[in-house]
Amino acid sequence: MEIEKYIPLWKKYLPVIRIQLKNSLQRNATLQLDKTEFEAAGDRDSAGYTFNLNIEKGEVTNKIRGTAVARDLHKVLIANSAINEFLKDKKVNINMGKDFILKLKASSM
Repeated sequence: MEIEKYIPLWKKYLPVIRIQLKNSLQRNATLQLDKTEFEAAGDRDSAGYTFNLNIEKGEVTNKIRGTAVARDLHKVLIANSAINEFLKDKKVNINMGKDFILKLKASSM
């Protein structure tokens, strides 16, 4: 199992993710990520880097155990006090496809 390989990468993107999370309350928000950075951080060629992360009140509600990219993103999100506070009363969906575009959508519960 990959151990927190993507945490430094998610921390780098965290300031923009935080802004886009807030924006996603009004509209679907996206963030283009750098494919080469992910490939340098891990070796998921066969599995890819795609994931779907569903969070309700800060807790993951779908299975992400086999997806280190999503697990590490969730760890970074909840470790940030401002984002953790934002997530407390929200339902959030974050996903990334093969195009390395992070899509975020949040709604109040």
